[in-house]
Amino acid sequence: MEPPVSPVLFSIVLFLGMLILLETGRRLGVRRRPKESEGERGSLGAVEGAVFALFGLLMAFTFSGAASRFHEKRMLIAEEANTIETAYLRLDLVPQAEPKLQQLFRQYVDSRLETYRRLPNMTAARLEMANSKRIQGEIWTEAVAATRISGVHPAAGWLLLPALNNMIDITTTRTMALQQHPPRIIYALLFALGLIALFWQVTGCRLGSIVVGCTSLVSA
Repeated sequence: MEPPVSPVLFSIVLFLGMLILLETGRRLGVRRRPKESEGERGSLGAVEGAVFALFGLLMAFTFSGAASRFHEKRMLIAEEANTIETAYLRLDLVPQAEPKLQQLFRQYVDSRLETYRRLPNMTAARLEMANSKRIQGEIWTEAVAATRISGVHPAAGWLLLPALNNMIDITTTRTMALQQHPPRIIYALLFALGLIALFWQVTGCRLGSIVVGCTSLVSA
């Protein structure tokens, strides 16, 4: 659930690196300019364009992936709400145990909401997840016992228990969805290309070998 790189640390290091490379590139550029011919300066445009194009492409893919993951998590919220509602409605099939199960359902919903309120405090969120698991076990035990009571609807076990199973399974799906983040190599490439693009813009140095190396990493 926690991102592989702290956003605050990433931003601070990137900002400091940009300042350092900005000053370094300015000094190198001042030294190189008098020694370059007009032809050499003109030939740098293609490589410079490739660096910025690669950086822009990587940024676009990163934001596109983030939007997809955000949309997926929103859909999972609706799916979990639907599974809980379906299971709750099917409690009418076991009227003898319905009041107790309804109370457990209220506790369960409160626990699930509290889990996501506690994020990004992972320690507190995990404690509440354990509480949700405990309530799930109580609901399942009570539901199984209720379906065996004489006089309940004949289809109570066939309809209620699968709905409860879906309600329990979706919690694992949502937990796994929270752990999806871009690969660490993406953070490294964004960091490196951001610094390279700034350094190139100031100095105009020939970084063709670096560009080729970054391109091969992205392709892999």
